Amino acid sequence: MRRQTTELVRVGNYAVDVAIELIVDEDDWSPSFSSDDALKLDAVRTALKSGNLAEAAKYGHVFELLQIS
Repeated sequence: MRRQTTELVRVGNYAVDVAIELIVDEDDWSPSFSSDDALKLDAVRTALKSGNLAEAAKYGHVFELLQIS
């Protein structure tokens, strides 16, 4: 069974919610996601680390995190 969900990728003061597809099976590794989704999450993380918000925004909504004391 597969279901849509979002994964939050956070680097520094920025976060991106990325749509991925979870694969839910009856095995010990469930739930998991595809290698394409893993590469997508890595691309978002790399874009955020380099400060390229426009590239990160291609994969989902970009949020700037603000600390409240």
